[in-house]
Amino acid sequence: MPHTVTRIDLSDYGFVAVVAAAASFVITPIVRRWAVSVGAVVQPNPRRHVHKWPTPTLGGVAMFYALLVSILASLTRPGLRPVLQATSEMWGVLLGAAVIFGVGAIDDLREISPPAKTAGQVLSGVLLSMFGVTILYLRLWPTDHFVALGRSSGDLALLVTVLWVVLMSNAINLVDGLDGLAAGIVAIASASIFAFVYLFSGEGIISPTSTGPLVVAMTFGISIGFLPHNFHPARMFMGDSGAMLLGFLMAAATIAIGGQSPDLFPGKTFFFFGPMIIPIVILGIPLADTAYAVVRRLAGRRSFTSADKEHLHHRLLKMGHGHRRSVLILYAWTALLSLIVLVPAYTGKGNFMAFGLVAAAALGLYTIFFPGKSDSRDQTASF
Repeated sequence: MPHTVTRIDLSDYGFVAVVAAAASFVITPIVRRWAVSVGAVVQPNPRRHVHKWPTPTLGGVAMFYALLVSILASLTRPGLRPVLQATSEMWGVLLGAAVIFGVGAIDDLREISPPAKTAGQVLSGVLLSMFGVTILYLRLWPTDHFVALGRSSGDLALLVTVLWVVLMSNAINLVDGLDGLAAGIVAIASASIFAFVYLFSGEGIISPTSTGPLVVAMTFGISIGFLPHNFHPARMFMGDSGAMLLGFLMAAATIAIGGQSPDLFPGKTFFFFGPMIIPIVILGIPLADTAYAVVRRLAGRRSFTSADKEHLHHRLLKMGHGHRRSVLILYAWTALLSLIVLVPAYTGKGNFMAFGLVAAAALGLYTIFFPGKSDSRDQTASF
Protein backbone atom coordinates (compact mmCIF):
# COMPACT_ATOMS: atom_id res chain seq x y z
CA MET A 1 0.00 0.00 0.00
CA PRO A 2 1.55 3.37 -0.98
CA HIS A 3 2.41 5.71 1.82
CA THR A 4 0.11 8.76 1.99
CA VAL A 5 1.52 12.07 3.14
CA THR A 6 -1.01 14.39 4.77
CA ARG A 7 -0.93 18.07 4.07
CA ILE A 8 -0.05 20.38 6.90
CA ASP A 9 -2.94 21.19 9.23
CA LEU A 10 -4.25 24.68 8.40
CA SER A 11 -5.90 24.95 11.80
CA ASP A 12 -2.55 24.68 13.61
CA TYR A 13 -0.79 27.25 11.47
CA GLY A 14 -3.84 29.48 11.31
CA PHE A 15 -3.99 29.45 15.10
CA VAL A 16 -0.36 30.55 15.35
CA ALA A 17 -0.89 33.31 12.76
CA VAL A 18 -3.93 34.62 14.67
CA VAL A 19 -2.03 34.59 17.98
CA ALA A 20 0.92 36.39 16.39
CA ALA A 21 -1.41 39.01 14.86
CA ALA A 22 -3.28 39.56 18.12
CA ALA A 23 -0.06 39.84 20.13
CA SER A 24 1.47 42.28 17.65
CA PHE A 25 -1.69 44.39 17.57
CA VAL A 26 -2.11 44.51 21.36
CA ILE A 27 1.55 45.00 22.31
CA THR A 28 2.28 47.77 19.79
CA PRO A 29 0.35 50.57 21.63
CA ILE A 30 2.14 49.63 24.85
CA VAL A 31 5.51 49.81 23.15
CA ARG A 32 4.47 53.09 21.50
CA ARG A 33 3.90 54.76 24.86
CA TRP A 34 7.20 53.40 26.13
CA ALA A 35 9.03 54.65 23.03
CA VAL A 36 7.68 58.15 23.57
CA SER A 37 8.76 58.06 27.23
CA VAL A 38 12.36 57.15 26.31
CA GLY A 39 12.54 59.61 23.42
CA ALA A 40 12.58 57.02 20.63
CA VAL A 41 10.82 59.41 18.26
CA VAL A 42 11.76 60.08 14.64
CA GLN A 43 11.69 63.80 13.90
CA PRO A 44 10.72 65.07 10.44
CA ASN A 45 13.71 65.41 8.14
CA PRO A 46 12.92 66.39 4.52
CA ARG A 47 16.31 65.13 3.35
CA ARG A 48 15.84 61.59 4.69
CA HIS A 49 12.15 61.03 5.51
CA VAL A 50 8.75 61.76 4.03
CA HIS A 51 6.72 62.00 7.25
CA LYS A 52 5.79 65.46 8.48
CA TRP A 53 5.37 64.96 12.23
CA PRO A 54 7.31 63.33 15.09
CA THR A 55 6.51 59.61 15.17
CA PRO A 56 7.55 56.96 17.71
CA THR A 57 9.76 54.17 16.41
CA LEU A 58 10.97 50.85 17.86
CA GLY A 59 7.94 48.93 16.62
CA GLY A 60 10.30 45.98 16.30
CA VAL A 61 10.00 45.52 20.08
CA ALA A 62 6.32 44.66 19.70
CA MET A 63 7.14 42.38 16.77
CA PHE A 64 9.79 40.50 18.72
CA TYR A 65 7.48 39.99 21.70
CA ALA A 66 4.78 38.79 19.30
CA LEU A 67 7.30 36.28 17.93
CA LEU A 68 7.96 34.97 21.43
CA VAL A 69 4.25 34.73 22.20
CA SER A 70 3.55 32.87 18.96
CA ILE A 71 6.35 30.37 19.63
CA LEU A 72 4.93 29.68 23.08
CA ALA A 73 1.44 29.38 21.60
CA SER A 74 2.63 26.83 19.07
CA LEU A 75 3.77 24.60 21.95
CA THR A 76 0.13 24.26 22.98
CA ARG A 77 -0.73 22.60 19.65
CA PRO A 78 0.14 18.87 19.65
CA GLY A 79 0.48 18.95 15.86
CA LEU A 80 3.20 21.60 16.05
CA ARG A 81 5.26 20.23 18.91
CA PRO A 82 7.29 17.95 16.60
CA VAL A 83 8.19 20.99 14.50
CA LEU A 84 9.63 22.70 17.57
CA GLN A 85 11.18 19.66 19.22
CA ALA A 86 12.42 17.40 16.40
CA THR A 87 15.31 19.66 15.46
CA SER A 88 17.19 22.64 16.84
CA GLU A 89 16.11 24.85 13.93
CA MET A 90 13.70 26.99 15.94
CA TRP A 91 16.49 27.79 18.39
CA GLY A 92 18.49 29.13 15.46
CA VAL A 93 15.53 31.22 14.33
CA LEU A 94 14.97 32.56 17.84
CA LEU A 95 18.62 33.37 18.60
CA GLY A 96 19.23 34.87 15.16
CA ALA A 97 16.06 36.96 15.50
CA ALA A 98 17.19 38.17 18.93
CA VAL A 99 20.55 39.29 17.57
CA ILE A 100 19.24 41.11 14.52
CA PHE A 101 16.41 42.68 16.52
CA GLY A 102 18.87 43.82 19.20
CA VAL A 103 21.17 45.44 16.66
CA GLY A 104 18.23 47.19 15.02
CA ALA A 105 16.88 48.38 18.38
CA ILE A 106 20.23 49.90 19.29
CA ASP A 107 20.27 51.67 15.93
CA ASP A 108 16.74 52.98 16.54
CA LEU A 109 17.77 54.41 19.90
CA ARG A 110 21.21 55.63 18.94
CA GLU A 111 22.39 55.35 15.35
CA ILE A 112 25.23 52.89 14.87
CA SER A 113 27.61 52.50 11.96
CA PRO A 114 26.60 50.48 8.86
CA PRO A 115 29.47 47.98 9.42
CA ALA A 116 28.15 47.32 12.93
CA LYS A 117 24.67 46.64 11.56
CA THR A 118 26.09 44.37 8.89
CA ALA A 119 28.07 42.50 11.53
CA GLY A 120 24.84 41.88 13.43
CA GLN A 121 23.16 40.57 10.29
CA VAL A 122 26.09 38.27 9.62
CA LEU A 123 26.05 36.94 13.18
CA SER A 124 22.32 36.23 12.95
CA GLY A 125 22.92 34.31 9.71
CA VAL A 126 25.73 32.33 11.30
CA LEU A 127 23.52 31.38 14.25
CA LEU A 128 20.76 30.34 11.86
CA SER A 129 23.14 28.09 9.95
CA MET A 130 24.71 26.63 13.09
CA PHE A 131 21.31 25.37 14.26
CA GLY A 132 20.51 23.71 10.95
CA VAL A 133 18.68 26.35 8.92
CA THR A 134 21.14 26.56 6.06
CA ILE A 135 21.06 26.54 2.27
CA LEU A 136 22.10 23.05 1.20
CA TYR A 137 21.14 23.22 -2.48
CA LEU A 138 21.31 25.89 -5.17
CA ARG A 139 19.35 25.40 -8.35
CA LEU A 140 21.24 26.41 -11.50
CA TRP A 141 18.28 28.27 -12.94
CA PRO A 142 16.82 27.82 -15.49
CA THR A 143 18.38 24.36 -15.94
CA ASP A 144 17.44 21.22 -14.02
CA HIS A 145 20.85 20.98 -12.36
CA PHE A 146 21.67 21.99 -8.83
CA VAL A 147 24.72 22.46 -6.66
CA ALA A 148 24.84 20.58 -3.38
CA LEU A 149 26.28 22.65 -0.55
CA GLY A 150 26.44 19.81 1.95
CA ARG A 151 28.95 18.92 4.62
CA SER A 152 31.76 18.75 2.07
CA SER A 153 31.04 22.39 1.23
CA GLY A 154 30.20 23.55 4.72
CA ASP A 155 31.95 26.90 4.43
CA LEU A 156 30.19 27.63 1.16
CA ALA A 157 26.80 26.67 2.59
CA LEU A 158 27.41 29.01 5.52
CA LEU A 159 28.50 31.82 3.21
CA VAL A 160 25.46 31.53 0.96
CA THR A 161 23.13 31.35 3.95
CA VAL A 162 24.64 34.47 5.52
CA LEU A 163 24.49 36.36 2.22
CA TRP A 164 20.81 35.49 1.87
CA VAL A 165 20.08 36.73 5.39
CA VAL A 166 21.97 39.97 4.78
CA LEU A 167 20.22 40.50 1.44
CA MET A 168 16.72 39.91 2.79
CA SER A 169 17.29 41.99 5.92
CA ASN A 170 18.49 44.96 3.92
CA ALA A 171 15.83 44.56 1.23
CA ILE A 172 12.98 44.85 3.74
CA ASN A 173 14.80 47.63 5.58
CA LEU A 174 15.24 49.66 2.39
CA VAL A 175 11.61 49.28 1.33
CA ASP A 176 10.45 50.51 4.75
CA GLY A 177 10.19 54.09 3.55
CA LEU A 178 6.44 54.71 3.55
CA ASP A 179 3.85 54.02 6.21
CA GLY A 180 2.69 50.42 6.02
CA LEU A 181 4.78 49.53 2.97
CA ALA A 182 7.18 46.97 4.46
CA ALA A 183 4.58 45.35 6.73
CA GLY A 184 2.08 45.02 3.88
CA ILE A 185 4.57 43.62 1.39
CA VAL A 186 5.84 41.07 3.92
CA ALA A 187 2.26 40.08 4.75
CA ILE A 188 1.42 39.48 1.07
CA ALA A 189 4.69 37.66 0.43
CA SER A 190 4.45 35.41 3.50
CA ALA A 191 0.84 34.49 2.69
CA SER A 192 1.87 33.62 -0.88
CA ILE A 193 4.81 31.50 0.21
CA PHE A 194 2.60 29.66 2.71
CA ALA A 195 0.16 28.93 -0.13
CA PHE A 196 3.02 27.20 -1.97
CA VAL A 197 3.98 25.22 1.10
CA TYR A 198 0.41 24.08 1.69
CA LEU A 199 -0.03 22.99 -1.92
CA PHE A 200 3.04 20.75 -1.92
CA SER A 201 3.08 19.62 1.71
CA GLY A 202 1.06 16.57 0.70
CA GLU A 203 3.72 15.46 -1.78
CA GLY A 204 6.26 14.46 0.86
CA ILE A 205 8.74 16.99 -0.54
CA ILE A 206 8.76 19.28 2.49
CA SER A 207 9.67 17.68 5.80
CA PRO A 208 6.70 17.59 8.21
CA THR A 209 9.03 18.94 10.90
CA SER A 210 10.31 21.84 8.77
CA THR A 211 10.25 25.14 10.63
CA GLY A 212 9.65 27.05 7.39
CA PRO A 213 5.82 26.96 7.31
CA LEU A 214 5.64 27.85 11.01
CA VAL A 215 7.99 30.82 10.63
CA VAL A 216 6.02 32.01 7.59
CA ALA A 217 2.75 31.82 9.57
CA MET A 218 4.30 33.77 12.44
CA THR A 219 5.71 36.40 10.08
CA PHE A 220 2.34 36.87 8.41
CA GLY A 221 0.59 37.32 11.75
CA ILE A 222 3.19 39.72 13.11
CA SER A 223 2.96 41.89 9.98
CA ILE A 224 -0.84 41.93 9.85
CA GLY A 225 -1.08 42.78 13.56
CA PHE A 226 1.35 45.68 13.26
CA LEU A 227 -0.08 47.09 10.02
CA PRO A 228 -3.10 48.94 11.52
CA HIS A 229 -0.71 50.97 13.68
CA ASN A 230 1.69 51.56 10.81
CA PHE A 231 -0.61 52.30 7.86
CA HIS A 232 -0.76 55.95 6.83
CA PRO A 233 -0.91 58.07 8.85
CA ALA A 234 1.37 55.88 10.96
CA ARG A 235 1.09 56.04 14.72
CA MET A 236 4.32 54.07 15.02
CA PHE A 237 7.28 53.09 12.85
CA MET A 238 8.75 49.60 12.95
CA GLY A 239 12.28 51.04 12.75
CA ASP A 240 15.36 49.05 11.82
CA SER A 241 14.53 46.68 14.69
CA GLY A 242 11.30 45.69 12.99
CA ALA A 243 12.32 45.86 9.34
CA MET A 244 15.48 43.78 9.80
CA LEU A 245 13.58 41.31 11.99
CA LEU A 246 10.96 40.79 9.29
CA GLY A 247 13.68 40.41 6.67
CA PHE A 248 15.47 37.85 8.83
CA LEU A 249 12.28 35.85 9.39
CA MET A 250 11.56 35.82 5.65
CA ALA A 251 15.13 34.66 5.01
CA ALA A 252 14.86 31.90 7.62
CA ALA A 253 11.52 30.70 6.28
CA THR A 254 12.60 30.61 2.64
CA ILE A 255 15.82 28.78 3.53
CA ALA A 256 13.95 26.17 5.56
CA ILE A 257 11.40 25.70 2.78
CA GLY A 258 13.44 26.00 -0.40
CA GLY A 259 17.12 25.81 0.41
CA GLN A 260 17.16 22.30 1.85
CA SER A 261 15.75 20.35 -1.10
CA PRO A 262 17.44 19.75 -4.48
CA ASP A 263 14.12 20.30 -6.24
CA LEU A 264 11.17 21.45 -4.23
CA PHE A 265 8.60 20.81 -6.93
CA PRO A 266 9.87 18.03 -9.26
CA GLY A 267 7.60 17.76 -12.28
CA LYS A 268 4.81 19.58 -10.51
CA THR A 269 4.99 23.23 -11.44
CA PHE A 270 5.01 25.27 -14.57
CA PHE A 271 8.44 25.52 -16.21
CA PHE A 272 11.45 26.36 -14.10
CA PHE A 273 10.42 27.60 -10.65
CA GLY A 274 13.15 26.35 -8.38
CA PRO A 275 13.04 26.53 -4.60
CA MET A 276 14.82 29.86 -4.17
CA ILE A 277 13.35 31.41 -7.32
CA ILE A 278 9.86 31.52 -5.81
CA PRO A 279 10.63 33.96 -2.96
CA ILE A 280 12.77 36.04 -5.32
CA VAL A 281 9.78 36.52 -7.63
CA ILE A 282 7.30 37.12 -4.82
CA LEU A 283 9.65 39.56 -3.10
CA GLY A 284 10.50 41.18 -6.41
CA ILE A 285 9.65 44.74 -5.27
CA PRO A 286 12.04 45.01 -2.28
CA LEU A 287 14.75 43.00 -4.05
CA ALA A 288 14.49 45.12 -7.20
CA ASP A 289 14.60 48.27 -5.09
CA THR A 290 17.73 46.99 -3.36
CA ALA A 291 19.42 46.15 -6.68
CA TYR A 292 18.49 49.54 -8.09
CA ALA A 293 19.88 51.28 -4.99
CA VAL A 294 23.21 49.45 -5.38
CA VAL A 295 23.47 50.34 -9.08
CA ARG A 296 22.46 53.95 -8.42
CA ARG A 297 25.06 54.43 -5.72
CA LEU A 298 27.78 52.71 -7.73
CA ALA A 299 27.03 54.96 -10.70
CA GLY A 300 27.15 58.01 -8.45
CA ARG A 301 30.33 56.78 -6.73
CA ARG A 302 28.61 57.00 -3.38
CA SER A 303 28.68 54.70 -0.39
CA PHE A 304 26.24 51.79 -0.36
CA THR A 305 25.03 53.03 3.01
CA SER A 306 24.33 56.61 1.92
CA ALA A 307 20.68 57.57 2.31
CA ASP A 308 18.69 59.09 -0.54
CA LYS A 309 15.11 59.60 -1.68
CA GLU A 310 15.35 57.77 -5.00
CA HIS A 311 13.74 54.47 -4.00
CA LEU A 312 10.74 53.15 -5.91
CA HIS A 313 8.29 54.52 -3.37
CA HIS A 314 9.94 57.95 -3.46
CA ARG A 315 9.62 57.99 -7.25
CA LEU A 316 5.91 57.22 -7.01
CA LEU A 317 5.51 60.19 -4.69
CA LYS A 318 7.40 62.42 -7.12
CA MET A 319 5.12 61.26 -9.94
CA GLY A 320 2.18 62.67 -8.01
CA HIS A 321 0.76 59.62 -6.30
CA GLY A 322 -0.17 60.26 -2.70
CA HIS A 323 1.31 58.39 0.23
CA ARG A 324 -1.45 55.81 0.47
CA ARG A 325 -1.81 55.35 -3.27
CA SER A 326 1.94 54.76 -3.64
CA VAL A 327 1.78 52.06 -0.99
CA LEU A 328 -1.28 50.43 -2.58
CA ILE A 329 0.40 50.42 -6.00
CA LEU A 330 3.40 48.54 -4.57
CA TYR A 331 1.02 46.17 -2.77
CA ALA A 332 -0.62 45.51 -6.13
CA TRP A 333 2.73 44.75 -7.79
CA THR A 334 3.64 42.33 -4.99
CA ALA A 335 0.26 40.60 -5.25
CA LEU A 336 0.59 40.34 -9.03
CA LEU A 337 4.07 38.83 -8.81
CA SER A 338 2.74 36.36 -6.26
CA LEU A 339 -0.10 35.33 -8.56
CA ILE A 340 2.30 34.87 -11.46
CA VAL A 341 3.96 32.01 -9.58
CA LEU A 342 0.98 30.83 -7.52
CA VAL A 343 -1.60 30.30 -10.25
CA PRO A 344 0.60 28.09 -12.49
CA ALA A 345 1.56 26.05 -9.44
CA TYR A 346 -2.06 25.40 -8.50
CA THR A 347 -3.36 24.86 -12.04
CA GLY A 348 -0.32 23.14 -13.55
CA LYS A 349 -0.67 25.36 -16.60
CA GLY A 350 1.20 28.38 -17.83
CA ASN A 351 -1.62 30.18 -19.58
CA PHE A 352 -1.96 32.59 -16.66
CA MET A 353 1.32 34.14 -17.73
CA ALA A 354 -0.43 35.89 -20.62
CA PHE A 355 -3.01 37.35 -18.23
CA GLY A 356 -0.22 38.29 -15.83
CA LEU A 357 1.59 40.22 -18.56
CA VAL A 358 -1.61 42.06 -19.49
CA ALA A 359 -2.27 42.89 -15.82
CA ALA A 360 1.31 44.08 -15.39
CA ALA A 361 1.00 46.30 -18.47
CA ALA A 362 -2.29 47.75 -17.19
CA LEU A 363 -0.83 48.40 -13.74
CA GLY A 364 2.24 49.98 -15.31
CA LEU A 365 0.13 52.28 -17.48
CA TYR A 366 -1.97 53.27 -14.49
CA THR A 367 1.15 54.00 -12.45
CA ILE A 368 2.70 56.16 -15.17
CA PHE A 369 -0.26 57.99 -16.69
CA PHE A 370 -2.73 58.35 -13.83
CA PRO A 371 -0.90 59.96 -10.93
CA GLY A 372 -3.36 61.27 -8.38
CA LYS A 373 -3.21 64.23 -6.08
CA SER A 374 -1.68 63.71 -2.66
CA ASP A 375 -4.21 62.42 -0.17
CA SER A 376 -5.30 65.17 2.19
CA ARG A 377 -4.70 62.76 5.05
CA ASP A 378 -1.00 62.91 4.15
CA GLN A 379 -0.99 66.19 6.03
CA THR A 380 -2.69 64.86 9.16
CA ALA A 381 -0.49 64.42 12.19
CA SER A 382 -0.96 61.36 14.35
CA PHE A 383 1.44 62.05 17.19
